[in-house]
Amino acid sequence: MARRFNVAVAATAALALGVAGCSSPSSNNDATGGNTDSGKITQQANATDPNAKGPAKEIEGARPGGVLNVQAQTTPNTFDPTDIYYVDSNQIGKLLFRTPTQFDIRDGKPTLVPDLTDLGTPSADKLTWTFKMQPGIKYEDGTEVKVEDLAYAIKRSFAHDIYVNGPTYQLSYFKDGDKYKGPYKDGDNYAGVETQGTDTLIVKLAKPFQDLPFFMTFPMFTPIPKAKDTRQEYKNKPLATGPYKFKSYQAGTSLVLEKNTNWDPNTDPARHQYLDGFNFQWGGDAIKSQQAILNSNGQDANAINYDVLDASLIPQLTGEKKNQLVQGESPCTIVWQLDSRKIPLEVRKAIAKAYPNDQLWKAYGLNEYVAEAASTVMPPSVPGYEKYTPVPDLTGTGAGDPAAAKAMLEAAGKVGFEVSYYYDNTKPVQQQLSQIRSDALTKAGFKVKPIGVSTADLRTKKGDYDAPVNMGQSPAGWCSDWPAGGSWFPVLFRSQSIAEGQSWGMLSDKALDKEINDTANLPADQSTPKWAALDKKIMEQYVAIPWYYDKLAVVQGTNVGTTTGDPTMGMPNFSNMYLKS
Repeated sequence: MARRFNVAVAATAALALGVAGCSSPSSNNDATGGNTDSGKITQQANATDPNAKGPAKEIEGARPGGVLNVQAQTTPNTFDPTDIYYVDSNQIGKLLFRTPTQFDIRDGKPTLVPDLTDLGTPSADKLTWTFKMQPGIKYEDGTEVKVEDLAYAIKRSFAHDIYVNGPTYQLSYFKDGDKYKGPYKDGDNYAGVETQGTDTLIVKLAKPFQDLPFFMTFPMFTPIPKAKDTRQEYKNKPLATGPYKFKSYQAGTSLVLEKNTNWDPNTDPARHQYLDGFNFQWGGDAIKSQQAILNSNGQDANAINYDVLDASLIPQLTGEKKNQLVQGESPCTIVWQLDSRKIPLEVRKAIAKAYPNDQLWKAYGLNEYVAEAASTVMPPSVPGYEKYTPVPDLTGTGAGDPAAAKAMLEAAGKVGFEVSYYYDNTKPVQQQLSQIRSDALTKAGFKVKPIGVSTADLRTKKGDYDAPVNMGQSPAGWCSDWPAGGSWFPVLFRSQSIAEGQSWGMLSDKALDKEINDTANLPADQSTPKWAALDKKIMEQYVAIPWYYDKLAVVQGTNVGTTTGDPTMGMPNFSNMYLKS
């Protein structure tokens, strides 16, 4: 389910570490606070339960009441459901937005279940899907959700010039998705979506898309009444259908949620409403926040911080404080991008040879609780993953070899080749990371041009593929949109990925496009074994330097009930959270 990864997934790391390394002993897929058993990331599956009905199964020990304080250093970029694709706003969105389908986390693993609709029925030719909507669903203002609102939300998603961050599968798979530009430019007459009666949504495809019911878990499918679409202002007060709604919002700083009294738990098989509300606060120092939560004085006992656990705090996680650690899995691979349009292959290989993985790992505050060294595109959680022999210098480990890299540049006649990238010049850790990278590449014979920008501008700058840089663009990582290779390769490595703003390495290869498309169109049992070969083939192009597979490890206050992780996002499952007293 995840999308372009939160750029600052580990931007909160400490400068000085007591514990750091590239091994991976701690990934408990139950993600319950206090469990620090060793274990590798485990594989997910495309599990479904079409008969699931509300209310959701009660959480043992949960009690109603109280407000949870949620803290993080990185600010979510938007709460417009059409534009959501980062994991932080996606996870928060599950509290606000109901979608046609959703994931219920069972024993640490995701199962696709109905939400606003059933799981859909495909036609014999797989080009038409019919979804039946359940009756009686209301918005926060008490008005009824109509099937036309679902259709309008889909049409709205094609206004990709406005909602540039959102998912793009619909542009490729939906009928006329490459032509229709959304309701603002082309009106409501779109051939890819229809409604019948009061409860039937019909989606028409340009080509088979077996994973459509999984795709429809995204916030972009939450209903939006056309009359209440305020376009760019909608992100500031979106209509809620989930268990919580906006009470107050200061973009970039805070969000307060309160109960949505028009949410009916009897219609929802996955969500709960134990808490009276949530108080989200962003922008503070992550390590200070995590330390305060571990101390749990006053309101800090009622808090959770979803920044990755900093290695400097690990020695404190003994005795009772073990119970304040929340662990789990994440479906993400974090990389450093190399733009194949601007950097020749032999130069990309030299960058990989010089790349200081170990030094960056330490400075970033990574540790065995939050990361496992990566050497592939897909993480181990995705069916089809294979731990093949790594491509040379793409192991996610090692100090780099600048001397050998310089010899490679000399042989290619490329000594002095300029490499450039954006970095956050307002954060000490980011400054240190840039210096480590710059020093290593300078020693290897490169001319290095780091461009410092503010935190507020970083995501926009990294996402501009026409900007004057040639590496380090976004997405800085990728997470499974659902557990299949089809949510990786078609999105990241086809020629069209560049225009869609979701490319690793900016490849433009028609033969590769065809191979990816042919594999994606196969039934799951036939496509799954083929993804690993594609994985290795792409890694051999050196379009990205794999760094680590992400894992969930965060801290919570002593009054926060047992917290489970959501492996579809690598985030705490806010929908199941409660306070002990």
